[in-house]
Amino acid sequence: MALPGNSLVEQMSQLDAARNLVLGDAALYPQIVHGILPIIGANSRLELRRWGAEFLTETFSSPAFPQQPKQKLATEILGAVKDLLNTPENDETVVRGAILTAASIYVLIFRQVVSHPDQAALWETMTAIKHTILKKWDTSSHGVKICCVKFVQKVVQVQTQGPIADPRRPEKNETSIAIVPRNHPLLTLSNIEAETSGLLDRLLNVFHENSSDPILVNATLNSLPVLIRTRPSISNKIINAILNFNPLKQANAPITPTTKVNIKSMERTTRALFLSIIKKAPTHPLAGRMQQYIERLAQSHNEIFEEASRKRALPAEPTDVVDTAKRARLGLETPQHKIPPLPPGPTSFGQLFTLTEDVGLTSFDVKQLPVDLVVKIILPVLTRVDSEALDQAIGAVRSRYETICKKQVFERQNQAANAQAAVDEDDDDYEPEYQPMDVTGSPTDMEKSTAPAAEPLPDIVSLGPFVLPKPPPLSPEDVEHLGKETVSRIFTMITTLPQSTKAVVNNPSQSIGFGRLAASSSDRESWLTLLTRLATRSSAGLESEESNDAQQGSAKQNIANTIRHMLYRYVLEDFRARMNFAISWMNEEWYNDQVQLKHASSQIEGDPNNPHVPTHYSHWSLKLLEGMLPYLDARDKVLIRFLSELPELDPALIQKVKSLANDPERVILCVQALHYLVIVRPPARQLCLDALVDLYQTMEETRPLATKILLKWRPDSLPEQAKQAPTRDPRRNPNSSNSTPVPQNGTASTGQNNTAPIQTARPGITST
Repeated sequence: MALPGNSLVEQMSQLDAARNLVLGDAALYPQIVHGILPIIGANSRLELRRWGAEFLTETFSSPAFPQQPKQKLATEILGAVKDLLNTPENDETVVRGAILTAASIYVLIFRQVVSHPDQAALWETMTAIKHTILKKWDTSSHGVKICCVKFVQKVVQVQTQGPIADPRRPEKNETSIAIVPRNHPLLTLSNIEAETSGLLDRLLNVFHENSSDPILVNATLNSLPVLIRTRPSISNKIINAILNFNPLKQANAPITPTTKVNIKSMERTTRALFLSIIKKAPTHPLAGRMQQYIERLAQSHNEIFEEASRKRALPAEPTDVVDTAKRARLGLETPQHKIPPLPPGPTSFGQLFTLTEDVGLTSFDVKQLPVDLVVKIILPVLTRVDSEALDQAIGAVRSRYETICKKQVFERQNQAANAQAAVDEDDDDYEPEYQPMDVTGSPTDMEKSTAPAAEPLPDIVSLGPFVLPKPPPLSPEDVEHLGKETVSRIFTMITTLPQSTKAVVNNPSQSIGFGRLAASSSDRESWLTLLTRLATRSSAGLESEESNDAQQGSAKQNIANTIRHMLYRYVLEDFRARMNFAISWMNEEWYNDQVQLKHASSQIEGDPNNPHVPTHYSHWSLKLLEGMLPYLDARDKVLIRFLSELPELDPALIQKVKSLANDPERVILCVQALHYLVIVRPPARQLCLDALVDLYQTMEETRPLATKILLKWRPDSLPEQAKQAPTRDPRRNPNSSNSTPVPQNGTASTGQNNTAPIQTARPGITST
């Protein structure tokens, strides 16, 4: 469609007529778009470019326009969109239309590049448009920023792993990186995932910074529901970012009418988002936290906004009619609290702080009240006490204390003066024995009497350093008893700690495994990790075969085994809720056993007398399984999860699982668990198949379920009659001699759909 270059009014009328034409028939979109592309170019008038940008946005957002011609048309107008973004005027209307058009065609261009890897120029143009839009994100006006948010939301949705409805028909699946081949020459999955993660962080940065811009916050909140609904891999990250956002943060400053409107708009948008998520997914893992967030938001809203709408509180009037501030002008005296004098004699702390003469109050023993009740009473009283009365009471106690200190100093000075006077009086009473000068004595006696006076007196002040005596050594029984008490106190403390709030809980793929720091925080998971490693690694290399025999003979346990017994009891108290910890503990035990065995094997070559290295994984994994088996019902899937995530399966564990078939109600659970291990645990496949063969041969109840499994994995172990039985339907031909009886309640079947569902969680470490 070519338009003549007449006046602007005539051109605009023709363009409006063309728009009305395509609104009636969507098949005319390609023809109209090809006709207007020369008119809305970079050198056209601003009015024409505005109309063209809006028309392109309408074209690629129209649901009446079919997908295939829309995708073909998107590859042809990509250059025009790039020119509209880079116009010199940088008009807001033109830029907004170009960005919204780019958001609509990004999905089409991405699918086109996936299907045609040779179109490198097309992808380069789309990449240049993307970079131009991202540059305008932070520097443009609010209208352009909102369009940039929409574009980034589309990019994140396309470049994130999406659901695959039918792997055989990728053209029918949703556009995401799930349809991108791994060896695609233009789309490298690692680069795309890194770019998507950065764009998502940049999109959620408005919540991390607690932005006060309501337009940008509301635009971001309105763009996130589609990501939460269609992309489960990033939904938890988005919800956690919003949960950390406080739309009422501006309420700390003085609230103006504008601020009030801004806060209410962000609050309502956030609440509407969470309510829609809870309504559509009531069983969402974060539904409880979202509900608490909504309630906390409503409570904070009432405290902030409804307080101002209430009636004015009663003014604080002075209780004695005349306020203290007015007394100075009126010439009245400020009433003073009467402070009683201290009683004679020694003063106690109670007498020092007693400022009342009421006998009932002074005789009351406060120690009879609980500490928490005293705290609840004191805090409200302190908030309502008069500041002047409090200052007067503090000054009275201070003056009392200074008086007592001066009195004590005066008494000590009097005591020292009296002691000195007593010494002087004793010196006056002393009269040395008089010896006349004419009394002659031997010179030797004179030397003996004067010689000791010349010797220096011993220094009795400088004493040596004082050293406390060493405590007596603890006996092994005392050490064992103190260790048990310490571990018991830690377990008592763990039960009062909250669950972990890390992102690892919400996103298990971010777990760092054995490299994580034990007790890096004060939550329950960190302390349990610390106890597990104390049990598994603290005694590594200290145990030997002789020491183990001696301990078994004397019925004693070291601290590691004490912790293991307590961990065992802790898991079995609620093994369904604590299954994550049980699996983590078994992985630590297996890892420690493997490290010790490897270290011992490296030393055996040089030292043939190397002691035996004790292992603990097999013993405790079997003991945990034995403790859980009596409480499992026929539909309990916790057994399958426990077995699938154990690092290693040995014959003892398989035999213990096989013992479930002794209970007729749990035959299905036994066979399903073995079947699941056959599928997902290749190292233990032969052990499980041997167990299934044994069950098939010894227990008739297991044959309807085991036949289908053994036909696929080990048909040579079945008789010829059983091999032919699945080809017939025993329900249609119940009189057939080769048919296998099928229970009427449907609890057993030879169909593969009755086996345990394949879990999506990656199993634990497997041993080869």
